[in-house]
Amino acid sequence: MGSTVTVEIRPLSPEDIDTLVAMESANQPRPWSESVFNDELSADSRTYLGVVDGESLYGFGGMILSGDEAHITNLLVAPDQRRKGFARRLMVGLIDAALDKGARHLTLEVRSRNRAGISLYQRFGMAPVGVRKGYYGDDDALILWVHDIDSSLYGAKLDSLR
Repeated sequence: MGSTVTVEIRPLSPEDIDTLVAMESANQPRPWSESVFNDELSADSRTYLGVVDGESLYGFGGMILSGDEAHITNLLVAPDQRRKGFARRLMVGLIDAALDKGARHLTLEVRSRNRAGISLYQRFGMAPVGVRKGYYGDDDALILWVHDIDSSLYGAKLDSLR
């Protein structure tokens, strides 16, 4: 009988940096360096979570908290692991962490051509409020926001996405 490992969301640590750099390098035109990930993981105002199955890291997401605003800095799921709900689970984890730290509002930028990402973020109540022209070099960024994530109404939405 084989053993089964359950996929879980867990905080990332410095031991994950090599994997993070490899994932970014394989999937992003302008990947973050080891130094950037090291700085991000060590900053008190940041939270980074990974979706893991045993020793395998399938995706990760990060956020920064500034006052009562949480900003999603990064969300990436390996291409062969997409469409399994991992990005949704990472978003729930990041929002829970943001709420635990006193956030009331959530924002992020997403590539204007990233239809799957935009659809995911809209499920979380995020709406476009602006565009950053050429933000990604080869693409514009849509600026998305959702306010009052600490309300009972948003809490019910978040519970429905768990």
